[in-house]
Amino acid sequence: MIAEIHAQIMDVERIPYLIGAIFLAMIAGMITGPVAGNANSLLWGLCDVLFGRIGDRMDRITRSRSDLMFRGFLFTAVLLFLALSLSKVLEGHNIPFLEVAIVSVCLTSGSVWYIILRLYFALDQHDSVEGAYYGLSRSSRVDLNSTDDYGITRAGLAYAAVSFDKGLVAPALWYLIGGMPMLLVYVVLSFTAWRYGKCGFTKGFGSVPLALEKMMGFIPSLFAGFLFSAASGVTPTAKMHQAILSWWGRKNRAPYEEGGTVLSAIAWPLEVSLGGPVQDISGSSLTKVWIGPKGATAKLDHKHLQRGIFINVIAHLLFVLALLVAYIYAGKVL
Repeated sequence: MIAEIHAQIMDVERIPYLIGAIFLAMIAGMITGPVAGNANSLLWGLCDVLFGRIGDRMDRITRSRSDLMFRGFLFTAVLLFLALSLSKVLEGHNIPFLEVAIVSVCLTSGSVWYIILRLYFALDQHDSVEGAYYGLSRSSRVDLNSTDDYGITRAGLAYAAVSFDKGLVAPALWYLIGGMPMLLVYVVLSFTAWRYGKCGFTKGFGSVPLALEKMMGFIPSLFAGFLFSAASGVTPTAKMHQAILSWWGRKNRAPYEEGGTVLSAIAWPLEVSLGGPVQDISGSSLTKVWIGPKGATAKLDHKHLQRGIFINVIAHLLFVLALLVAYIYAGKVL
């Protein structure tokens, strides 16, 4: 019965390729660090280089909201067409390692740990560690010059959570469901939402990709939040009961566009306040809500980053374990 359900939902034959791609993204990211300061997936970085400035020219704040939404729709449609065309080319091979390599460039993992660790050492030593602040700012699109060390730490913790959702869990699940076409479609949508959505504070240009990404990313975000909640159970000083409460409480939870379930799942067990007003690197003011349990502190230090990385790593391991269990129940390794 379970094997039949799995077969209807996803192609379990892709699980070995996906696990290989996750470990490749982990190892390569930790060794090389972010490419050009961007810790997100290589495909996000490539899209940013090729299309980022084109989108910036189309996203004119002097235009009406309806005009910007139409421009955003056209921009997104073109990228989706290119993604689907590319998927047709990439699906024609029969080389396992090439499949692993292609999937890995659509994921982000080790490069996130790399920049968060560098940020940890920079804050710990009260000194400038080369690339520590730039990597986080470029990857999260938060202007760190507009905030203090507390705000920088909050941005680092938030990025460690959101990148796990948008950069790993969601693209991985869509790869299992729809193969290369759905993987590339989701990656393009999540890139466009990250680049122009401004956490929901877009003037219109990012509205369409934000809405489409939410349709594809909502269920995966719940799974990512569950993994973070489970990881908090073995994290020093994290409180498991707060992780459970984060799912049922109605106040101080993150809206989907501002991080969603996974952000609440890291803020509540660590009893910290995340979010709050920030400025993105394009100069826009983002009046995000404060996220966290009652009595949580917003004055975070570098030790909170250490716990955030720990939760992220454990969540990675739990995700891989879940994939292995799914593979076993499908009757492939028995």
